[in-house]
Amino acid sequence: MSLDIRDAAPEHLEGIRAIYNDAVENTTAIWNERPVDLDNRRAWFDARAQQGYPILVALEAGEVVGYASFGDWRPFEGFCNTVEHSVYVHADQRGKGLGPLLMAALIERARACGKHVMVAAIESGNAASIRLHERLGFVTTGQMPQVGCKFGRWLDLTFMQLCLTPQRSTP
Repeated sequence: MSLDIRDAAPEHLEGIRAIYNDAVENTTAIWNERPVDLDNRRAWFDARAQQGYPILVALEAGEVVGYASFGDWRPFEGFCNTVEHSVYVHADQRGKGLGPLLMAALIERARACGKHVMVAAIESGNAASIRLHERLGFVTTGQMPQVGCKFGRWLDLTFMQLCLTPQRSTP
């Protein structure tokens, strides 16, 4: 696999939208039930850029095969050192090691932004995502049964977190 991981540009939005919508329609990774249009992804892209947060894409032969980003965990000043991330991989690329590559790059970007903690909110049945996060040093910090629903069933949520700068003192 010859991959190029880089900052997303507007021309990558259609590929990002396609991966996002596949996750909406076919997985419990995203708890929305309606696909989004390009304007939705453009607004998301612009909001991340305005906040100074990255959107990374993985390109193979010029095609978007995965993406990752992070944003504010909660919109209150006391949480300004914590971000929540997302990482999505094209269905035919899952299990090939792309997720860890995107996550490693994203973690480094969070450290470079001066963030202290990265949070993951994962549907509890997504064993592959939970294992990926454990391998990257994330620890489970909470379980929330039946807080969502999709495909006619209740969904449980697992919270995991990674301390990005354990030696850092309080700002």
